[in-house]
Amino acid sequence: MLTICLLILIGYYLQKPVGALVDNLKSVEWREKFNALWKRIQPYALKAGRVAAKPLLLFYFVVTHSETSTLDKALIYGCIAYVVLPFSFIPRIVYRFLGVMDEAAAVLFVYSKIKDKITPAIESKVETILDSWFGAEYSVIA
Repeated sequence: MLTICLLILIGYYLQKPVGALVDNLKSVEWREKFNALWKRIQPYALKAGRVAAKPLLLFYFVVTHSETSTLDKALIYGCIAYVVLPFSFIPRIVYRFLGVMDEAAAVLFVYSKIKDKITPAIESKVETILDSWFGAEYSVIA
């Protein structure tokens, strides 16, 4: 499933047809998959910082919303997995700046696709979690 989601992310970014891949994911229990990823988000967030963690948390709450489409769920899952799991197409160890930029590009691309689904309630949940992880004194004023 992770491979399919990453292929959808890449294909959609490259404007290739991904309908057949999305059809393979219609019966996936997304909440289970994201609960497994949730365990990886907090340790990543604490290392990466509040600013890097915020989009991942926004993605998490958008994907758990019942009205989110299968395509959006696949894009989000692929993006979060790509960012928090230890593999990368452009390794940070070898290419330093470029290794971070490929992950940033994935986050920005997916964010541009789902930003209209981020509600004030989701924003509030995310800020509450970030405040508990990092403290309110480190909040970023929008």
